[in-house]
Amino acid sequence: MKISTKGRYALRLMLDMALHNNGDLVRIKDVAARQDISDKYLEQIISALNKAGYVKSVRGPQGGYRLTKDPEEYTVGMILRITEGSLAPVACLEGDVNECTRNAGCATLLLWKKLDEAIKGVVDTVTIADLVRWQESTTDNYNI
Repeated sequence: MKISTKGRYALRLMLDMALHNNGDLVRIKDVAARQDISDKYLEQIISALNKAGYVKSVRGPQGGYRLTKDPEEYTVGMILRITEGSLAPVACLEGDVNECTRNAGCATLLLWKKLDEAIKGVVDTVTIADLVRWQESTTDNYNI
């Protein structure tokens, strides 16, 4: 599995918003400058996050965005699924029911299930608050 730039930038965007969560709205231009990401690309990403209800937009000259929840309430998995879709390593594990005709006799299915559980075990337990703590503990905060 490879996470696209859209997924990576969505996490950086949410992390940046959490780090600058001081009650003021966060402007995309400011995030773009701090993260060295195109503001046009961030607009596309924030649109998806807004549609999902993860951020709230406020229009106008003093407008911007804010998180709708506390950073502890967002997992990395929630954000990646908005931008990446399913995180399953193989198509037969994407839905609630494995409809593959070979699943009963598939020797590799156990491997794919273990990999899927490992991925979920990380992305569904690490929160934006964890990323904030990790970022604050680094010696070089990468201009965030």
